[in-house]
Amino acid sequence: MSYSLEQLKRDGVPKLLNGITDRAGWETKRQTIRQRWLDFIGGLPPSVPLKYEVLSETEEERHVRLHLRYDTLDGDTVTAFLLVPKKNAAGKLPAIMALHPTANEGKVDTATPQGRHNRRYGADLADRGYVVLAPDTITAGERVYEGASPYQTAPFYERYPEWTAVAKMLADHRQGVDLLVSLDYVDEDRIGAIGHSLGGYNAIFLAGVDERIRAVVSSCGFATFTGDPNPNRWGRRDWFTHIPAVTDFLAQGSVPFEWHEIAALAAPTPLFNWSGQADKIFPHWEPIAEAMRDLHALYDWLGVPERMFSFDGTSAHDFPAPVQAAAYHFLDMWLNRVERHGEG
Repeated sequence: MSYSLEQLKRDGVPKLLNGITDRAGWETKRQTIRQRWLDFIGGLPPSVPLKYEVLSETEEERHVRLHLRYDTLDGDTVTAFLLVPKKNAAGKLPAIMALHPTANEGKVDTATPQGRHNRRYGADLADRGYVVLAPDTITAGERVYEGASPYQTAPFYERYPEWTAVAKMLADHRQGVDLLVSLDYVDEDRIGAIGHSLGGYNAIFLAGVDERIRAVVSSCGFATFTGDPNPNRWGRRDWFTHIPAVTDFLAQGSVPFEWHEIAALAAPTPLFNWSGQADKIFPHWEPIAEAMRDLHALYDWLGVPERMFSFDGTSAHDFPAPVQAAAYHFLDMWLNRVERHGEG
């Protein structure tokens, strides 16, 4: 699965279906990718038994916001907001993991009126009738390490030198899904994930390792190694270090995989992707679009082309209102109706 940077520069994004002739062949490749990914990020230990406490409650116009703390691996806890619509439809409700972008405030950015413009997607979806869990990731919100600045992962790696921040975030997010499915007013078959930037790729990664995620939206959260002017954004840094071993591969002129292979772990889960052509963080929009086209070819080959929608536009690293509206409609289409067949 590894590729030389020269190979990617010469040939472009590798094709997911190269050499694949049938479903069994794809499933074998998918399992190989999955095992490679889990090994590379240091593995995902089993979840711990669910335990949470409500710290406070706030009334908003159309939903109630609960401030929670719940257990996660190795004695750690996750702080989060749980948004519950006031007007409950008949039966159980769909739910969303709303994963925040790189904001020092963490969950506040997505789940409260104080969040930034075009980042309040958690609150928006609660007002649309979804139960929303908006957790803090490690290093953000209420989970900044003592004595460190937001998004400083050095204390994490001092404690877990053989693990990765990516795996830690995924483990914590799976605990959040455990919490959602435990709620008697949540439909465990209608849980999705949404995020922008950091939250966007976390949403894709989560869908790839947790089949309980039935639809995913990523805004400006997908990138490729191909064409990336700064591929070590994923490796060892003084700031937020995602996967240290990426740096070791880059030093040898290679990468351990291409990112659309990791996104393919979620297929055939419905996936909505948005990328900005003027995105200064992920500026290489053309290979990103190429990877999305190849990923859609996989969905088409699997017989579900309608489950993937990806587009790019002229905006910067943002989640513009028209794109949010389209993303919310996508989630409604796959999560907000019990019957989703026979659509014209």
